[in-house]
Amino acid sequence: MSLGRTLIFLGFALVLVGLLILVGERSPIKLGRLPGDIVLRGRNSTFYFPVVSCLLVSALLSLVFWLSGKR
Repeated sequence: MSLGRTLIFLGFALVLVGLLILVGERSPIKLGRLPGDIVLRGRNSTFYFPVVSCLLVSALLSLVFWLSGKR
């Protein structure tokens, strides 16, 4: 692939991610705040690990890459 096509693809991907973030802020399902995400609050600190969100993103990306690899 040429450098120009790669830059166009990366720009398109950034726009898509930006749109998903804007839409995600308004949706009732907040990515990163799903049931199963671990939040431990202490007196002076907070530990946060989005287990379910990571699994969901991983599954979606795996599906996208699998579909894009099948030509």
